[in-house]
Amino acid sequence: MRISILTIFPEMVRAPLEESILKRAREKGLIRTEVVNIRDFATDRHQSTDDYPYGGGPGMVMKPEPIYAALRAVCAGGPPPNQEVPGRAILLTSPAGEVFNQAMAHELAQYTHLVIICGHYEGVDDRVRELAHAREISIGDYVLTGGELPALVITDAVSRLVPGVLGGEESAAEESFSEGLLEYPQYTRPFEFEGLQVPAVLLSGHHEEVRRWRRRQSLERTLARRPELLEQAHLTEEDKRFLAEIQSRTKEAELLAAGEDTTGGV
Repeated sequence: MRISILTIFPEMVRAPLEESILKRAREKGLIRTEVVNIRDFATDRHQSTDDYPYGGGPGMVMKPEPIYAALRAVCAGGPPPNQEVPGRAILLTSPAGEVFNQAMAHELAQYTHLVIICGHYEGVDDRVRELAHAREISIGDYVLTGGELPALVITDAVSRLVPGVLGGEESAAEESFSEGLLEYPQYTRPFEFEGLQVPAVLLSGHHEEVRRWRRRQSLERTLARRPELLEQAHLTEEDKRFLAEIQSRTKEAELLAAGEDTTGGV
């Protein structure tokens, strides 16, 4: 997979690409990343990439010419950026975009070339989005100073889904959100730490019991912290039984805490 990041602050992007899993994936040739400085495509001596907005208002808007010239450069050798082609997606980081999630990461991981335009200031001249058929993406409902961090988030989340990047396909399959649920709690040595011990089931050597415990924990965490995820999750009949038991136990605990009799007696 090739990932091209277009930015006016290239140094914000380069360093994270040289660390950890992304670095190893690049060294193995599993992903190819390139950071393109939009300023290199400005035509004036000040390398201007922004200007005042038409119609007035605060702030500045990113100019279309340098961005589109940078797009042409990264698309050189193939169809121009104004042509939609299979295998290539042009993305624009924007607070007005679709909210990025794991399902979208899986979708984008199917492409061979991702081009990510980092928005800045009050935004990007909308003609860039229109000409390039760019898909606007947001990483959440909050305000950042620019699109570099969202571009890195997208790059990281998508890259780890490329076959071979994590070293074992089961690693990605078991992570939070991969099945629409939060991940179960994890433990390692020592067995006891500050008076807290590792759950006994994890030392039992009984693989089926470990699987069942982990699945229950995953469902319980999701129900407590992100119950809305359960609406879209693919639940088995076993999952539904686990959830019913968890909900029953939770309700009983709430009644006990309130001082109510849960035995049905008078």
